[in-house]
Amino acid sequence: MNSEELNSALVALIDKKAELQKLTYDDARYDDVEEELHDLEDDFNETYGQFLEAALEKVHDELSSDTDVLLPTAYLPAGPGPKPTPKEGVWIDSEKYSGKEARLTLVPNPVRLVLTVGKAVQEDVWKA
Repeated sequence: MNSEELNSALVALIDKKAELQKLTYDDARYDDVEEELHDLEDDFNETYGQFLEAALEKVHDELSSDTDVLLPTAYLPAGPGPKPTPKEGVWIDSEKYSGKEARLTLVPNPVRLVLTVGKAVQEDVWKA
């Protein structure tokens, strides 16, 4: 797996997602940007899905989570910021963090999965 290509694809995907979020539904470009985002997501999942899903399975196991593993694109942050917010990514049920809201987010630079628990805990749980 070429981590530089993976990182570039992830950055492009997050940037396109952020671009779409800035548009309103009545913007003439909305449908085109949304279609571009869906095409990028499809390409990303096709190219990197198997690799990333294996990593997600491993992380879910390590966190004693029985939450289903979703497509890698579900774990993206809302925007290109350096750290995901506590509401970004996918909620997971983890025995390790019982009773707390835990989320996994796939972020670039370098490509990694970040576990966010509430507002206080944020740690890298996997790196490409």
